[in-house]
Amino acid sequence: MRQDICTIPVSEVFEVNDGCPICRMKETVEKRIVEYIMGAAMMEPDVRIETNKLGFCEKHFDMMLNSRGRLQLALILESHINEIGKDIFEKKLFNSASKKGDKAKKLSDSCFVCSKVNWGFENMIKTIFLSYENDRDFRDMFNSQNTICLPHYELLMNSADKKNLRKYSSEFESNLTRITGEYVKALHSDLQKYCSMYDYRANEGEKDWGTSKDVVERTVAFLDGRHYSVE
Repeated sequence: MRQDICTIPVSEVFEVNDGCPICRMKETVEKRIVEYIMGAAMMEPDVRIETNKLGFCEKHFDMMLNSRGRLQLALILESHINEIGKDIFEKKLFNSASKKGDKAKKLSDSCFVCSKVNWGFENMIKTIFLSYENDRDFRDMFNSQNTICLPHYELLMNSADKKNLRKYSSEFESNLTRITGEYVKALHSDLQKYCSMYDYRANEGEKDWGTSKDVVERTVAFLDGRHYSVE
């Protein structure tokens, strides 16, 4: 599989200030991989071997079901199901019940798209540190972000050591904490505002929700690491 499908220019992600940039980056990679395997890659032998072996998780099956190309998906599933039948359900010497169960569990726990996303994502996280270390414009873009979600705050904070950031680790950690901390305060303020709008003592008629109207969605996105566009 072409490895450039799994990566995107990191600087482009940070040029837009709309939710967590790491979530945007991961979502973009996921969409590109699903589009790729539902397109011409469907007939590439190396891709089919991997999809037959790994299958797909619930999330990425849903993405494939919601994309165009039922025939493409059917062809992928036909060879995948055939592989399952031969590997697990055909009678074989030494293929005990426990081995069959282990094979089924391994298949249920694996996903072709997840494996490619994880590979691309790990490399792009390394690129973020490299760019922060060596590119002043990128540092400015990173430091001007309005949020980094909690799961990706944890990921970046635990990876921002001297190995990845020799000169700028302290500055990176300080700005990362500032960005996320300020967003937490803003969420809390908007949540208070949102809840107060349902108080019976709130003014009747046209209510001023301010920035709180979509705060529930934004808070869930912040906590579980999903991309949510504020537009």
